[in-house]
Amino acid sequence: MEVILLVLLVAAVVIVFFVIGVFNSLKTLQILVKEGWSGIDVQLKKRFDLIPNLVESVKGYASHEKELFSKVAELRSGMMNVGNDPEKLGQLEGELRGTLKTLFAVAEAYPELKANENFLRLQSSIQEIENELESARRYYNGAVRDLNSKIVVFPNNFVASMFGIKEGKFFEIMNAAERENVKVQF
Repeated sequence: MEVILLVLLVAAVVIVFFVIGVFNSLKTLQILVKEGWSGIDVQLKKRFDLIPNLVESVKGYASHEKELFSKVAELRSGMMNVGNDPEKLGQLEGELRGTLKTLFAVAEAYPELKANENFLRLQSSIQEIENELESARRYYNGAVRDLNSKIVVFPNNFVASMFGIKEGKFFEIMNAAERENVKVQF
């Protein structure tokens, strides 16, 4: 009887330590997902801070493009109010990226603007931030992948459901046009 009780006690201790270990590793992965989302937030904030300066630089040269400027402002404010919704943010972010491309295309039509040092600096800064934003999205998606992979395997899925730990959402491009190959014509 004592041996059975001892075996049950040891089994219970092993199970408790296993559950604690899985729980801690899942919580650590959740923190990495939050850190990844924070990295995206930081880069978006940098871009949000630069966009008004860029728009103002172009406005002086292309005053007839009011619709484009209001679209940039609308998307910028929409993205600031999204919160922690990767799907909605991905959709708005794709639209903003496309609108910024249009803004740069408008700038191409004004040689004196293209030569403006302030505009060139802003354009370079936005490009740098876009590259950092791409890295932040990759980091976030990697952290989400690691968390989701850990949650779906047996027996971790029982521990995750026991403590209400949910899978993360990937940051994805919502604009289907951005997934298509670029057509280059000479």
